[in-house]
Amino acid sequence: MFKQSYTVEELADLIAQKVLINLPQQLISHLSSDSRKIATPEHTLFFTLKGRRDAHLFISQLYQQGVRSFVITDENFQTNLYPEANFLWVKDSLKALQLLATQHRQNFHYPVIGITGSNGKTIVKEWLFQLLVPDYKIVRSPKSYNSQIGVPLSVWQMNKNYNLALFEVGISTKSEMDQLEKIVKPDIGILTNIGSAHDEGFKNREEKLKEKLKLFKEAGTLIINANLVRSNIPQKDVFTWSLNGSDADLKIIAIQKDDDQALISSVYQSKEISINIPFNSQSLIEDAIICWATLLKLGVKQEIIQQRMLKLLSVKMRLELKSGIYQSSIIDDSYNSDFSSLEIALDFLNQQKQHSDKTLILSDIHQTGIPPKELYQNLIQLLETKGIQQFVGVGEDLYQFKDAFKIKSWFYKTTDDFLNQFDTSLIKNQIVLIKGARHFEFERISKLLTQKVHDTVLEINMNALEYNLNHYKSKLKPGVKLMAMVKAFAYGSGSEEVANLLQHNRVDYLAVAYADEGITLRQAGVTIPIMVLSPEVSSFEAIVQYQLEPELYNFRILKAFADFISEADPIEYPVHIKFDTGMHRLGFGADDFKDLSNFLLQNSQLKVKSVLSHLAASDSDLHSDYTECQIQLFDKLSSSLKSVLGYDFIRHISNTSGISKWPEAQFDMVRLGIGLYGIESIEKERSALHNVATLKTTISQIKHLKKGDTVGYGRKGVMLEDGKIATVKIGYADGYPRALGNGVGKMMINHHQVHTIGSICMDMCMLDITGLAIKEEDEVIIFGEKASVYEMANDLKTIPYEVITNISQRVKRVYFYE
Repeated sequence: MFKQSYTVEELADLIAQKVLINLPQQLISHLSSDSRKIATPEHTLFFTLKGRRDAHLFISQLYQQGVRSFVITDENFQTNLYPEANFLWVKDSLKALQLLATQHRQNFHYPVIGITGSNGKTIVKEWLFQLLVPDYKIVRSPKSYNSQIGVPLSVWQMNKNYNLALFEVGISTKSEMDQLEKIVKPDIGILTNIGSAHDEGFKNREEKLKEKLKLFKEAGTLIINANLVRSNIPQKDVFTWSLNGSDADLKIIAIQKDDDQALISSVYQSKEISINIPFNSQSLIEDAIICWATLLKLGVKQEIIQQRMLKLLSVKMRLELKSGIYQSSIIDDSYNSDFSSLEIALDFLNQQKQHSDKTLILSDIHQTGIPPKELYQNLIQLLETKGIQQFVGVGEDLYQFKDAFKIKSWFYKTTDDFLNQFDTSLIKNQIVLIKGARHFEFERISKLLTQKVHDTVLEINMNALEYNLNHYKSKLKPGVKLMAMVKAFAYGSGSEEVANLLQHNRVDYLAVAYADEGITLRQAGVTIPIMVLSPEVSSFEAIVQYQLEPELYNFRILKAFADFISEADPIEYPVHIKFDTGMHRLGFGADDFKDLSNFLLQNSQLKVKSVLSHLAASDSDLHSDYTECQIQLFDKLSSSLKSVLGYDFIRHISNTSGISKWPEAQFDMVRLGIGLYGIESIEKERSALHNVATLKTTISQIKHLKKGDTVGYGRKGVMLEDGKIATVKIGYADGYPRALGNGVGKMMINHHQVHTIGSICMDMCMLDITGLAIKEEDEVIIFGEKASVYEMANDLKTIPYEVITNISQRVKRVYFYE
């Protein structure tokens, strides 16, 4: 991101109560509150925001990376350890960040458009950028930076090279908008809509509307749905639009939808006008109407609006991580190219530890308001900071500046030149980010470099997984650690990719079932501690070699590992001792305590890192007394062992349901398993989680059949009337069980629920689509956001765990991050 620079002393005068300045003339151009995402450390001011962890703990790491200026709140922080650093003390770091952005905003007097609403903020912002960029030099919020932290970071981008700003603003509860209004100070306001998002933060929709309208209290112009206009809106200039026939400045009178586009007709200033857009979903139609209204209000001629609306591009909200050719991994972000989103994509690339070498394939950057020479100098610096080893530039601008790049680089004037000339073996064992402006058609590059996949895929939403992780973190008492379970291929989601995300989010421990799973994670660059739940004697050497930590649950495995360590001669190797408090599966019993403690005392080559047990029925009200007895027995046994050994260790018994239902069982650490993947045994907790995995396929063929025709093996499917069937690309070899055949299984196609007909085959199955407008190659959802995995499990008379872990490895996992 590009911002004008301040000296650290200038910033201190604006926000600090007390300072320690060792580098008074250090120039600050970047603000950061995330220690994992530092672009230019020598020009960064880091804010220690409050969170589950004390952000002051990351200062040492940041100092080693080159960050030299910090905003802190700890009066007793040991600044003497950092002789070349600047420290600015404030009472509240978030308020200091917001104050700094507020002060920065006052330096600029070009128009600022502020966008808020329940839905559509990012789409409207990105489309306005597409529609107005021919006329303005625009600064805008990166992606969906619309929070209490994201808004000030967005506004900080403003500089004298721009002449229009687009900022989106989101809130989740009452009283949040006042501070954000001071930061953005929009001249023109856009309210997209008022819907159900964040209803829990408000008494009712009217209160939510009133809070969102606070963003526009000093705006000169407001663009709003006529149905949301209230008498207390202070703007002198309100421009309204309507869909339902209500009087408005822009009154929609007809919407005609075709396969992939929509014709929208309206009355404006007593004349009938229209636009065509290359989309036909209702939400995108409304977003386009909002943009239409905005352009009319800004004085853009209708004929120009018509031309630009027809060329609107979809707003790709997510990065996709896929398997590539030559054992590579591909991150596909091939639909836009600007500096802000490039930084975000590079941060995602650096989360991936599967490969040590990184390649960026980039088109010319379309960054209005920045001179090309300065733009590409900043790009070169960013590539160095982010550790990119190989760079491929596509476009006339990059080709012009090719001699300035010092890392291993290749340059092509066009995408066709790249496709015809690039040696694809150069990406072997690399993690590759593909990022290009839409007109460069980088989807062709993605197709070339991506491993060909079966049309049946399991999509993993990494944002949802991260959200679920933070949901459970929010339930933990201060200081309680978290172990994430990534056994069984991360519950079918893909262990390497999930583990890298968890490591990036600083979980304390990972747990796998067997040593080979842990070895795979180590080879993928995972460095945090890993516990092996079921170690085997044959795996001891590999456990030590890869610094894995075994769970020891009986005397046979305990003695064998102690003997192995004695011969291997590492001192105090970390181990985990499991007690059986009532699960009756694995673990030492209470009657083993004396012999166990004596053995551990006599074998100092083993260091107990943690003691654990497993709750048998933590989700069940029926067995609450049993769970309480387990917790009490575990507390007694683990406390006694700690007393005997004379040193401390981590204690943990709580699983996913235990985190939600038994806060007294958190002890020193909890183990988060299936909840991480969006599944909860406790029904009332399910609505708080986000769906992580979506299993989808496509239709291979549609057949028209007569009444009485049979379908599939054994002729078990029978058409009860004339109709249609669709053959889809999933069968029992993919993990879709035969038990779901003959009408038991259900899938979703174009928002319609359809049932299986006939037996499930190895590689495919058939669906009854009689009476529905469905065509070949349409997408089919087996389970996910709109097709419940709980319902599928219920149909199979099993649990969701079994459903998701049974998805075959031949079903490719595609990871995306919004």
